[in-house]
Amino acid sequence: MSEDILSLSQFKADASRLLDQVRDEPKTLVLTQNGRARAVVEDYEHYQARERAMLMLRLLAEGERDASRGDSIAQAEVFADLRRRLQAQRDDAARGQGG
Repeated sequence: MSEDILSLSQFKADASRLLDQVRDEPKTLVLTQNGRARAVVEDYEHYQARERAMLMLRLLAEGERDASRGDSIAQAEVFADLRRRLQAQRDDAARGQGG
């Protein structure tokens, strides 16, 4: 993904075209104000994909940290707990419909 640097004034003058360009090309616009980077404009779908990737990286890092500390639960125990919770929800729903 490429990166263009524009002043805020340049962006304001041609915002509609620039937003179309950001949508159509994988590009990030860095907006400057008084010669300093102040904001970033990027396509929303690219933003969402990057946020999902960052979330996955955070989860992986947390998992590695937990594993290195020995802070983990056996898979069978996790699934058994999930089954119990699901059954409890079903039971609650069945009681709610019958009453």
